[in-house]
Parts: sequence; C-alpha cells; structure tokens
Amino acid sequence: MAVIQRIGIYGGTFDPIHLGHLAIAEEARWALDLHQVIFVPAARQPFKMDSTTADASRRLIMTRLACSSNPAFTVSDSELQRAVPSYTIDTLALFRAHFGAHADLIFILGADAARDLPRWHRARELMTLARFAVIERPGVRLDLHQLDRELPGVVERLTIIAGPQLIISSTELRRRLATGQPVRYQIPEAVYAYICAHGLYGVAAPQQRQNSSSAL
Repeated sequence: MAVIQRIGIYGGTFDPIHLGHLAIAEEARWALDLHQVIFVPAARQPFKMDSTTADASRRLIMTRLACSSNPAFTVSDSELQRAVPSYTIDTLALFRAHFGAHADLIFILGADAARDLPRWHRARELMTLARFAVIERPGVRLDLHQLDRELPGVVERLTIIAGPQLIISSTELRRRLATGQPVRYQIPEAVYAYICAHGLYGVAAPQQRQNSSSAL
C-alpha cells in the first residue's frame, strides 16, 4: 500500500526570514507528521519596494540559507516565477498537480491570516486543494463559528496548532537592522551574514563599513 505524502506549504514574504518562521514550520511538521514543509516566498510588486525591504531574489536566497540545515525543509520559487498578482489558489493548484490527487496538502498560516480566509481569492476552491494548519498567535482570537459562517465547511478542513508562541516580527527586525540594534538569536546566522554582506535593510555594506573605519 502506497504511503500518502503529507506536504506542508508555508507562504510568506520572509523579509527577512527569522527563527519564528522556522519554529512555526517545525512545529507544524511535528504536530501533523509532515514529510516535508515547502517554504514559498511571496512575490511583491516592484513599486512597493523601498530601502527597508529586500527584492524577491534576495528573499529567496535568504530563505534557502535559513532552511538548509533541516532536511525536511525545501524552498520553492513558484510564486516568484509568476506574473503579479500571484494568488494562493495558483500556488496550491501547482502543488496539487505536482504531487497528485492522493497527496495530503496542508497550507500553514497564522491565526490572523486565517480570519481573512473567506476574503481570499477563490476561497471556496482553496478548500478542495488543501487542508489548513492554523498557528495560534498571541493576542489573536480566531472565532471558528464566525469563520465557518463566512466560509462554510472550512472548520472541517482546519487544524489548530498551539505553538510555538514566539513573537518575532520581520517589520521590527528591519527597523532594528536599520538602526544598528542587535538581532542575534532572532535571525539565523547565515541569513544575518548575508544581510551584512549585501548591505540589506539599511545595514552598511562591507565596503561602506571599511571606508567609515578608514576615516576615523
């Protein structure tokens, strides 16, 4: 009898990816006995970029660096290969076609995002392609009755995962990086090294730091 593959799909901007993202993915992998978790960095329109964010190619590289030490983690550039806007329905349809009808696809998302599921593009079709693993977030209350009223049947396709309750924000990390505050123990070391090497998020690039030191 063939073993049914259980595949977690975890989307996000990952700008930058941090230890909270990795902890959530690992918790979902353990709680749901997933064979693998696929990280899918989201596309973003060029006119929304500024000096405090990283472009898609760099976010993809950082995500790969962050996931490299876990054999159960892989990274897909599928959303970055499509023209914007790129919808979750397109991503799930792609993985459904790749893994086949019998694979168990589980889309991982936070409780805050789950509250908006009824308003996602082609939300009813999403339920035919995957189940949902909802990670609880501190201070976020998910009303399952309300959610099921707005999107009938979704609660039957949903699993709540309690932890981990790590409060790490990519927005706050970008601010800390830009102002020179420490981010150690919040970002994987390989990712932080890449940020510093390429002068991302307002961090001075190596040549800039060298010139600054020479001027002292």
